[in-house]
Amino acid sequence: MTKRILITGGCGFIGTNFVYYIRQKYPDYKIVVLDKLTYAGKKENLDMLKDQIEFVHGDICDKTSVEKATKDCDFVVNFAAETHVDRSIDDSEPFVLTEVLGVGRLLEATKKFNVKKFVQISTDEVYGSIEKGSFKETDILNPRNPYAACKAGAELLAKSYFETFNTPVVITRTTNNYGPFQNQEKFLPKAIISALNGKPIPIYGNGEQVRDWIYVLDNCDAIDMVLHKGKPGDIYNIKGGNEKTNLDLAKHVLNALGRPESLISFTNDRLGHDKRYSLDDTKIRNELGWSSKVAFEDGIKRTIQWYKENESWWRS
Repeated sequence: MTKRILITGGCGFIGTNFVYYIRQKYPDYKIVVLDKLTYAGKKENLDMLKDQIEFVHGDICDKTSVEKATKDCDFVVNFAAETHVDRSIDDSEPFVLTEVLGVGRLLEATKKFNVKKFVQISTDEVYGSIEKGSFKETDILNPRNPYAACKAGAELLAKSYFETFNTPVVITRTTNNYGPFQNQEKFLPKAIISALNGKPIPIYGNGEQVRDWIYVLDNCDAIDMVLHKGKPGDIYNIKGGNEKTNLDLAKHVLNALGRPESLISFTNDRLGHDKRYSLDDTKIRNELGWSSKVAFEDGIKRTIQWYKENESWWRS
């Protein structure tokens, strides 16, 4: 029987890549995309598939839009979110609305229409910072900025629906994604575009903050595995295994593009800036048999090449 899948935020960075991934891997699936089309979501991202998907322009906070998109769907994968930490520090309200109220709307529709699996896409930031070692799924959450706190709230709400109503919820917590279609407000595309233009790359503080990086299609593969094989009520850490300081990553981009390291420009540090994120992904590897496939060097080359070839996309 043909499956019908709702992908919310499907015109954003990871959502766009996941739509293409699902179309290629499951050509018989009926794909519904629900997107508000904020500054971070471009409908033209999916132009190549516009005749192969159903698009609903709407906000996950809007009950009517959510029910229209969710009805008759077997799966819901929720990428819809406000995602930039800096913006959450400036104004947390859009984050509270989308990450909490919006997720609540989706969970209600999931329950109402008996959706077979709901995947809530979360982040490693819900754990907070860690000096040594790596966080496991059972560790206490300690979000340290409004964005991370809202994502943690969304997780708790989703888990409550599993516990209260037996709603088939699974949660993924993923490290930093990189790849095509990422908005230039984020660190890596900002670094690439700045380097291409010969402009300074701004780096918070001393640049020694550590993040783990995963190529976006590796994350899509992991989410696919969680969607189809993950146990309802469970949480799965997903990582790339590529921990880099922000400074080292900026230098890597500059070297790859033949630009001088003098373009690095240090700025005042972000408020509440976490020092290091790190995940233990033993669970998804052992229980679901997933492992990352794209080597960091290869993924970065692909990403840089995409931004070089798609100047009209980021200039728009």
